[in-house]
Amino acid sequence: MAKQLFYEDVAVGSEIPLLVKQPTTRQLVMWAGASGDYYQIHYDKDFAQSKGLPGVIVHGQLTGCFLGQLMTDWIGEQGSLKKLTCSYKGMSFPDESITCRGRVIKKYAEGGEHYVECNLRAENAKGEKTVSGTAVVTLPSRG
Repeated sequence: MAKQLFYEDVAVGSEIPLLVKQPTTRQLVMWAGASGDYYQIHYDKDFAQSKGLPGVIVHGQLTGCFLGQLMTDWIGEQGSLKKLTCSYKGMSFPDESITCRGRVIKKYAEGGEHYVECNLRAENAKGEKTVSGTAVVTLPSRG
């Protein structure tokens, strides 16, 4: 079990520990079933190539969910993910690494809650940004 993160442990500018995922074509098919996104570019190589792509590509929303996992892994069980936004910028491919990164950009207390805002990004195996986003979380306080 991961150690619980507290508001006092976080500093503006801090990097969130990386999360590296390596989705498979099987995971893409499972995601299609769960999300209802059956566009063939995500599971049919010939179809994807007919659309000018080099092959099957990872769903942007799946990569966005990886960024959500980055945050929930980091904040621990007592933290809460309040908001996650994503913008899709590029492509990732199955059986290649997707690296999820985050950085704390703001901390504040409001209404008895302790908020942390972060900038997020996912990068494909070439180091190209494929998804950017932001997250707002609340953390428990020691004080």
